[in-house]
Parts: sequence; C-alpha cells; structure tokens
Amino acid sequence: MSDQVVDAVYGSHICERFGNADAVISCGDLPYSYLEFVSSMLNVPCFYVHGNHDHPEYLASGKTLTRPGGWINLDGRTAETQGLLLAGFEGSIRYKPGAPYQYSEGQMAWKACRMGPALIANRVRHGRYLDVLVTHSPPRGIHDGEDLAHRGFRALIGFMEIFEPRWLLHGHKHIYGPEQTATRHAKTTVVNVHPFRVIEL
Repeated sequence: MSDQVVDAVYGSHICERFGNADAVISCGDLPYSYLEFVSSMLNVPCFYVHGNHDHPEYLASGKTLTRPGGWINLDGRTAETQGLLLAGFEGSIRYKPGAPYQYSEGQMAWKACRMGPALIANRVRHGRYLDVLVTHSPPRGIHDGEDLAHRGFRALIGFMEIFEPRWLLHGHKHIYGPEQTATRHAKTTVVNVHPFRVIEL
C-alpha cells in the first residue's frame, strides 16, 4: 500500500477481501491511524517505511501518533517473515531543505552501504541477500518523474544490481492512467504499489 487511503481497505469488509493475506507492506505516505486499522483487522506481520509526506497525526482523543503501532519499520534494516527476507529505505530525494524523510543521492548511497553487512550475513545464512526491498521512492529512471520531487534514486539501481532482490516495491509516484506499474531491471521486478496491490511473492 502507499500514498492514498482506499475505501476498499479502510472499511468493514477488509477481512472478507484481504483476510488471506500473509503480510502487509506500506511504502509510505499513509496516515498512521489507517495503518493501525489494517494491522488490527488483519492481524498479520506488517512492515513499513516512511514517505516524504509522513508527519505526526493528532487524534480527537488527544493522542499523537508518530508512527503506526503494530508495524515494523524497515528503514535501513533487514527483517524476515515466513521465509521472506525484507529490507527497506524510507523517503524521497531532497527537494526541500530541512524536511524530514528526504535525502540527497549521497545520503541514500550511504544508507545502502551501511546495510551491506546485514545483507552479506543473509547471504551466508540463507544463500541469498534479499527477497524484497521496500522503498518509498522508485529507482532513478524506473517509474519516477522528471520533476525533482518525484525523481528516483540512482543508488537504488546499483543496489539492485549488487544485491539482486527479487522484488522492489515502491510508492511515491501516483498512478492516474494506464501507466506501467511493473518493470524488470537486472534480476529485480520493480512494482509501483500505489494505491495498493495484492502480490504473490
């Protein structure tokens, strides 16, 4: 899921439609209360990264949500669920100075390098580096836009070529027409999940 609240998900029939899901992944820019609803209703492992528009959510009860309860933050780390190896990177390219969840190309490349030891450990333990990379922004030149705010990261291209995840799931770029939503790069299938996709991994 990413970027847009969907009535089919945020409603009483969620269990009828998605009750056979084994896990849920959020690629960012979704209200934390929406994510908490999903995790409480489906009761399966839930993983997320922050989007560039994520911000604290102030509830009528007076409570402030700074992250979604019941979800595991994948940014800069790895995780495993039901035999799948996951990792993630939050945020978008920096287009507004000082804004949270925005990074320069160099910063994203450094985040990718820092994940290297954990991925090498995966390779030793499991025979592969990674199955699913979860990002908010797409890689540069794949599903991204030419405007700075929607430009993808070049660092993700190199990451895919070195660590060979089977899937890269991203959001950030909204789909309004018959745009391409799945693209193959090297050994990775890159999928834009906006606003949600059911995927057999």
